[in-house]
Amino acid sequence: MNANKKIALITGITGQDGSYLAEFLLDKDYEVHGLVRRVASKDQFERFSRINHLLKGKKITIHYGDVTDYPTLWRLIAKLQPEEIYHLAAQGQVKISFESEMFGQAKTWPQDEDTPFNPVSPYGISKTAGFYLTKMYREAYGIFACSGILFNHESPRRGFEFVTRKITLAAAKIKLGLEKELRLGNLEVKRDWGFAGDYVEAMWLMLQQDKPDDFVIGTGENHSVKEFIESAFGFLDLDWNKYVIIDKDLYRPLEVYTLLANPNKAIKILGWQPQVKFEDLVKMMVKSDFKALKRKEKL
Repeated sequence: MNANKKIALITGITGQDGSYLAEFLLDKDYEVHGLVRRVASKDQFERFSRINHLLKGKKITIHYGDVTDYPTLWRLIAKLQPEEIYHLAAQGQVKISFESEMFGQAKTWPQDEDTPFNPVSPYGISKTAGFYLTKMYREAYGIFACSGILFNHESPRRGFEFVTRKITLAAAKIKLGLEKELRLGNLEVKRDWGFAGDYVEAMWLMLQQDKPDDFVIGTGENHSVKEFIESAFGFLDLDWNKYVIIDKDLYRPLEVYTLLANPNKAIKILGWQPQVKFEDLVKMMVKSDFKALKRKEKL
């Protein structure tokens, strides 16, 4: 360990957010460590695909363990003595959790730090429980702990099981003649979509404050799934109406129709601003998928 550098520990470092955060902290000259579950059955190269470039350069250190294993966590934290810990490990797969958000079927718009939570999925409920546990330990024991209530944030590193990546990948495949259609559920659902790379900066800024607090992170504007499709297919000069099929079987059990962040607190206190606009985010994702598929086609 380098005594001249701040040490950060990231759980969920192999995920979208964890990989962007690791890069961000390295640029800030941190010593970065990541906690990873030991899984025997999954292809390791694929599993670490988002951070392989960091592992090859030995820029980060990986530790194996489970966030539910207290002794392992205690020993690791005691050994590293990290100045900052970012807990990003979570079960976020749509098929497993019909992924929703903490605000769920919100009664007021936009949603800020004072909006009552109303989760309608296992994922949303667990995130809400984590929020209140963090708040309790902060207030009861004086721990510097913050909760970031992050609205939907996407990137080319988003998992294939999420609707945004499903759309951009399908558009690229259709353009290349690799697929003929895209089946989706409700296209009228609206979300506040931002770029994951912007949101990890907000995570870091929370931990640089004099006092711990909770912050809603979002763009302050929302767009429907249909708008996302129009932008993705339009970037490739495709008429989405010819390829997208509405499948009622893909509708969620309890649909959350509209979510919209009010990030004013984060803007005012953290000095944070989202940099990537909606159209640019969609184009970034489509371009990345298209280039990756073209590269595979040439192999």
